[in-house]
Amino acid sequence: MLIPLRHENMQGRRLPLITFGIIALNVIVFLGTHWTMDRQSAEFGEVKVHLLILAATHPEAQVTGKAQQFIAEVQAKNPKLWKEAGDQNRDIHDAWDAKMRMMADEHPEIIQDQMDDLSKQYDEMEPVSILNKYAYIPAHPTALGLLTANFLHGGWLHLIGNMWFLWLAGAVLEDTWGRIIYPVFYMIAGVLALQVHGMVNAGSLTPTIGASGAIAGLMGAFLVRFPTTKIEMGWLFFYRIYRFKMQAYWLLPLWLVLEIFYGSVFGAMSGVAHWAHVGGFVFGALIAIGVQKSGLEQMAEQGIQGKISWVSHPLLVTAGEQMEQGKLDEATASLKKVLAEKPDSVEALRMLQNIYWQKNDLPAHRETLTKLLALEIKANDLEGAAQTCQDFRNAGGEKLPAPLWLEFCRQLENQPDVSHAADEYLELAKSYPADRQGLLAQMAAGRLYLKRLSRPSDALQLYEAAAASSVPHGDWQPTIEKGIADAKKALNPQTTTVSPTV
Repeated sequence: MLIPLRHENMQGRRLPLITFGIIALNVIVFLGTHWTMDRQSAEFGEVKVHLLILAATHPEAQVTGKAQQFIAEVQAKNPKLWKEAGDQNRDIHDAWDAKMRMMADEHPEIIQDQMDDLSKQYDEMEPVSILNKYAYIPAHPTALGLLTANFLHGGWLHLIGNMWFLWLAGAVLEDTWGRIIYPVFYMIAGVLALQVHGMVNAGSLTPTIGASGAIAGLMGAFLVRFPTTKIEMGWLFFYRIYRFKMQAYWLLPLWLVLEIFYGSVFGAMSGVAHWAHVGGFVFGALIAIGVQKSGLEQMAEQGIQGKISWVSHPLLVTAGEQMEQGKLDEATASLKKVLAEKPDSVEALRMLQNIYWQKNDLPAHRETLTKLLALEIKANDLEGAAQTCQDFRNAGGEKLPAPLWLEFCRQLENQPDVSHAADEYLELAKSYPADRQGLLAQMAAGRLYLKRLSRPSDALQLYEAAAASSVPHGDWQPTIEKGIADAKKALNPQTTTVSPTV
């Protein structure tokens, strides 16, 4: 399984409030509708199937109320389904179907009674059905359904997957287009994606829900706006994740080709609206080109700059524009001027390491990541520091500066799972065996193994190795000796025998 993890343009100039809002709205709608929708789908779906079977196999029975319109729609827009329902040689659908077949000849009056009962149930359920009112149904599309279907989801995995893709593609587009163009684009892409799905599946009575069509539109726009951006992917294989990076102009078209393939081969049978994804992606790319060419993007950029100029260094803005135009050397010069003035500018360092990565200047890329890591550790940004450390290693970095590495390890100890901290301490000790930081890391790993990971034998080995170290450690000798004693005690706990009192 391939999972997108992050990309190079994750850092925006402002908080992506619209993206947060769309995600929050989807979650709220899901929590308010999911369980009711599941219950209604089962009950209403059963009524519709029974109604269809009975009307198709017994055309003489009179259908009343709104159920009459439902049957007429099936006959007109899905004749294949109507024919299958009326086939006397088809497989029995359920116990109710078997009962109707057995009793139809002996008690013909029961057919009309059943039809009246089903028609009544249909009339009661149809007005309150969430899917019937708010999903997109190709056989009878509504303007309301075209909008609201984008905010309904069928389950937790459906919701979480869509929201993760929305975050990855949406936040950077909001930062580029602003808080007016971006949400309008999102809704237009969602509507157009559903209409493409409806064109391919004309006459279908199956409700379609989910934000994936709109999000596919964001992916198409992402390809147009950031074609060379490297996207980090995770390949889940035998419970391990292997990371690799691909540029957007390779990865996203490949995804589109796969969607076209699945849509052509499996169609609606897969349970996924592949053609909605294709339609959303294509329209998203075309609209993004239109936004660029029309000057709307430039207008939005001017508005954004006017609002952030008081917090953003002008040269950062200039460097961002130069990067978009592919002028990497000019952008590098601008960022170095910012850093000469503000050495603690995290934004400048992030942009600079991105440039070095694009230029394949790995030594400079690693050096910049080291400086960025120092600032993130200073700011207690452990999540950012962990990602920067991983980027450093992905770029071929073998060891960080010992003092910086040691401080990173100490921050990792604040996490619930300290095994990561222990592993980092060991790597540090292995990389700097002749330095005091290496010896400190060895002792710290021993402490974690003894106190928090319940591995006294490993702790004893580390403390004994520390005691034998050639690194001067007279001031740490009492700590090492106590660690050895505590580890031995944990390995061979003394048992005290209490004599019974006579």
